[in-house]
Amino acid sequence: MPRELVVGNGKLLVNIDKDLQVRDIYFPYVGHQNHVQGHPNRIGVLIDDAFYWLNSEHWTIQTNYHDDSLVTNSLAVLQEQNIAIRIEEGVHQREMVFIRKFSVENLANEHREIRLFFHQDLAIYENEVGDTAFFSPKDRTMIHYKRNRYFLFNGSFGESGIKQYTTGVKRFHAQEGTFRDAEDGKLHFNPIAQGSVDSTFSLEGQLEPNSTEEAYYWMTVGKSLKDVQALNEYVLETGIQQALNKIHTYWKSWANKGEVLTANLSPEMISLYKRSLLVVRTQTNENGYIIAANDSDILQYNQDHYSYMWPRDGALIAQAMVKAGYHGMVRNFFRRCSEVLSDEGYLFHKYNPDGSIGSSWHPLVGVNGEEQLPIQEDETALVLWAFWEDYAATGDIEFAQSLYRPLVRPSAEFLLRFIDEDLNLPSPSYDLWEERRGTFTFTASAVYGGLLAASRFAKLLGEEESAESYELGAKKIKEGVEKYLFDESNGTFCRGLYKDDVTGEITLDQTPESSLYGLFAFGMYDAKDEKVKKTMQVVSEKLRVKTEVNGYARYENDMYFKQADDIEEVPGNPWVICTLWMAKWHILQAESIEDLQPAYEIFQWVCEHSLSSGLLPEQIHPYTGEPLSVAPLTWSHATFVDVMNDYNQAFEQLSLKV
Repeated sequence: MPRELVVGNGKLLVNIDKDLQVRDIYFPYVGHQNHVQGHPNRIGVLIDDAFYWLNSEHWTIQTNYHDDSLVTNSLAVLQEQNIAIRIEEGVHQREMVFIRKFSVENLANEHREIRLFFHQDLAIYENEVGDTAFFSPKDRTMIHYKRNRYFLFNGSFGESGIKQYTTGVKRFHAQEGTFRDAEDGKLHFNPIAQGSVDSTFSLEGQLEPNSTEEAYYWMTVGKSLKDVQALNEYVLETGIQQALNKIHTYWKSWANKGEVLTANLSPEMISLYKRSLLVVRTQTNENGYIIAANDSDILQYNQDHYSYMWPRDGALIAQAMVKAGYHGMVRNFFRRCSEVLSDEGYLFHKYNPDGSIGSSWHPLVGVNGEEQLPIQEDETALVLWAFWEDYAATGDIEFAQSLYRPLVRPSAEFLLRFIDEDLNLPSPSYDLWEERRGTFTFTASAVYGGLLAASRFAKLLGEEESAESYELGAKKIKEGVEKYLFDESNGTFCRGLYKDDVTGEITLDQTPESSLYGLFAFGMYDAKDEKVKKTMQVVSEKLRVKTEVNGYARYENDMYFKQADDIEEVPGNPWVICTLWMAKWHILQAESIEDLQPAYEIFQWVCEHSLSSGLLPEQIHPYTGEPLSVAPLTWSHATFVDVMNDYNQAFEQLSLKV
């Protein structure tokens, strides 16, 4: 189930599903540790004598956010009982505090009694062994803890706090939990439980006819009991509503501090642009690691997840945020890349949110038993390219100087060494999709951009000899692309090539591939180059999904989450990023404002296929239009930000020609 709502502050991230159930709580890193592991943390409502969970079919729920804010604004309606609840949620921008406000509206002409039940089902340190849940009578709070992780839960309805409570061991409840105790409106007041535990408590109030009453629920997170109790006092002293107001004000100010878009964009596009900025922020650790996605339901697919930093994703995301004016937010990303760079000058496949090397499926031994590097070379190159984009936007020479020797120089030297001298192309590594090993046009384009960036840094800092060496390396890469990756027979560039290590025989991979946008994205070619135009026209024709859903696939016959066998109609599921790459091509080759229309229509497509809350998935089902794989995908949101800024810049320039 995709996450419909995400709220966080760079240390604490809370994910919420379409039924308004908390499904992930990450602390102290975005992406690690997940103290819920996807378990539904339920909300129940007892109105008079009838009980309903919010995840039942009785409710109509619309998830959303307040405009330009990381405070949610969802509505749950129980028509048969004439009850509506507006739910607003946010994580404090500084403190480890999650607040939920429930505005309960009685739509009937009679007095009602209502009870709200809140279920907490944690897996602290990502497992359920040895957890403790207990009710603290002194401050009337529910606390879950294990070792150095504490979670305090509290609430109020009018002037009253927690009314009923219970804790329990889930195996004594048919592997379900204490939430079952709530269904008759009465809890058992068990004050403590250990092991695989959960808890439930209630808030209770009165509703006058046609009136609205407010209830609050909050969680504080810390590394000790003292921490969470102090934060609970902070919330109470500040005032719960005032604390929520501060969260809203801060994020609204943050979302509006960047570049102003002046093009002819619709309100829906502008709204999704700002939502994308905010979502990227929630997926970015305070320490700098930018996480791909934190939807733990992907575990059901392959027992791994997306809660890693891929340097490629991180570089492209950082560049998009720089383009949008959020320079300070990504500075730590470049610092962290310099720290985890290998002694040889390359970056590994992916990293955990604490900087340790992540899991991988890239072998160190080739098919013939030879030793090989388990890397995607584009990941190292793109960090250099993005770092120069940051400097070009800010002119911060001191920051550039600080990372030249630990990051730029060793990375560039590696890129120069990791070249097949016979081809003047990068030596084989894994492609950007991490699926095949060879020499790819996208990788070569990224290496070209990375070496050119390194050359510019070296020239800026007086390293003339290095500058010439890196520039020459970039030129050789382009020569190799021209000679070996361009197919003269059809006038288009190939996805890549495979060279037999024994015979030296070269096999071209002519699979239509969306990543060929890299030819112009990193500066190797102009988007208006005739060879590029013909290549992208073929990509556009071959990868367009020819159903009512539309959009563009990654490449022909994509097997990942495959939904159709007819590759003529559905070459692969439409991906948000790949569809936006087509918009980028239309924008960068545009000669008039009218030429921007295909990109505008793609922006409309993205808006139409976002969740109601504005979150973007990785993929779209080619027939139903439903989200596939993870949501939100940070890369999807960052690509929307990137291409929207391309559009805005092109619109301004082309307007001057009119």
